[in-house]
Parts: sequence; structure tokens; C-alpha cells
Amino acid sequence: MSPTSEMKEYEFTLKFLLPDPSADPGTFVHALATAGCDDALVGVGQRGHIALDFSREAATASDAIASGLRDVRRAIPNAELVEV
Repeated sequence: MSPTSEMKEYEFTLKFLLPDPSADPGTFVHALATAGCDDALVGVGQRGHIALDFSREAATASDAIASGLRDVRRAIPNAELVEV
């Protein structure tokens, strides 16, 4: 690995509106871990919403956020991103 492509750890939070507002966000925790979000703390305190607080290694902050978004979309395909 060259010095210019060194991986760094980035911390960021992604907040989503769930496709079914009446859904219990806790039901998605296992799916998120399986989809690669095992480096995030999952917040499920508000029905219809879910938040993930990531600590992810990547070459850039943009790469870290993009990979987090991909992983969440794999677990909850119709979740709507409301805040980064």
C-alpha cells in the first residue's frame, strides 16, 4: 500500500427514515450487521427512524460514507437518508 492510499478511520452518523414508519427499527439490527454495518452503533429509539454511528476505515471520508450508505441500502433497500 502506498503512502497516498493509507487507510484512516472516519467517524460519521447516517440517519434514515424507514420505508414503513410503523416498523420497529430494532428488527433491522441483525440485517444491518450482516450487510457490513458491524462497525456502527445502531440507534433505534424513535419508531420509523434508524441512526447509525459509524467508525469506519477508508482511504477518504467520502469513501467511508459511500460504503456505509451502500451497506445500509443492502440491509434496508428503501430507507430514505435524512441526515449525514
